[in-house]
Amino acid sequence: MMTAHDRATGILSIDLDAIADNWRTLAAHAPNAEAAGVVKADGYGLGAAPVARALRKAGCTTFFVATIDEGISLRPHVNDARILVLGGVLPGTGADFIGHQLIPVLNSPEQIGLWSGFAAAGGRPLPAAIHMDSGMNRLGLDETAVELLAADNRRLDGIQPVLVMSHMACADERDHAMNRQQLDRFTVLADRLGVSAPRSLAASSTIFLGADYHFDLIRPGAGLYGINPMPDSPNPLRQTVRLHGKILQVRDVDTPQTVGYGASHRFKSKGRVATIACGYADGLFRSLGNRGFGVIGGVKVPVVGRISMDLITLDVSAVAPAHVHAGALVELIGPDHDVDALAAEAGTIGYEILTSLGRRYLRDYSGGNT
Repeated sequence: MMTAHDRATGILSIDLDAIADNWRTLAAHAPNAEAAGVVKADGYGLGAAPVARALRKAGCTTFFVATIDEGISLRPHVNDARILVLGGVLPGTGADFIGHQLIPVLNSPEQIGLWSGFAAAGGRPLPAAIHMDSGMNRLGLDETAVELLAADNRRLDGIQPVLVMSHMACADERDHAMNRQQLDRFTVLADRLGVSAPRSLAASSTIFLGADYHFDLIRPGAGLYGINPMPDSPNPLRQTVRLHGKILQVRDVDTPQTVGYGASHRFKSKGRVATIACGYADGLFRSLGNRGFGVIGGVKVPVVGRISMDLITLDVSAVAPAHVHAGALVELIGPDHDVDALAAEAGTIGYEILTSLGRRYLRDYSGGNT
């Protein structure tokens, strides 16, 4: 009988032990702070539930997601942990937050008013994180909103602050002037707010800016999954994923033949092309056309032609024929071609690559007592 591996045209291998090790490594860089785990966007595309279970086993007790639905889905897998929802509370969602023991990150005076109203209706204080904008101009309380809260703390009636937080804009550039500016602004705003609660500023890259940025809780996300948090330095973290696509067909080619839509690649001499059963519907961006790479038998093989929805074509002329046949695997992400390398070829970042990996891949988990 055929197995799932037999049927799979692409295999995404996910090492949960490596993710847990990365969490420990990041936690060790901030020994005086609690280390949370960010598992939004379905664990950066790798599966929030198995990732969170592995992190919980490693000792993580606080998790961040982006939406209330992500929090509801995660709750059964980490019953004894805190789950904070970065997008905050929306009208009509109070009962779900309370029923699933989710903690909203309050980003605006309107959200604070909603949560205070839910607390008043229930007759008991409700936990929440307070998010302040230290320079991103995206989510969070601006200076005017902080001043209003400081001047009238009744606006926080019924709210039990469990965290005061902000987020950095340029932390992956170690020497960027905005890093110190945001640190100083966050400190000033948090002091002005006057709330007695732990503070948090550092996501993955910010952890490496030093102890001044660590405060009471760090929030590693991308770093957990092996993305380099400081692109100008060697990656201190383990790679967590490998992606293989299966060869569907191999053909001999010669000039003046072309390959793929738009005839964007013309062969200059005799060679061989392998067609792989992965495409932009699986997260291999069209921008990789004529510039990406795979690896077969330790040999880098270039993408030739455009990326199609379900297929890519590789020039395998330099690979020994024994390695190139229908059903053989081509490494698209792995030790010889990591997610940051693929992202650079695509003109994007590792975050986007991971979160775009399609659902057609067989997800093959190892470690974490799987």
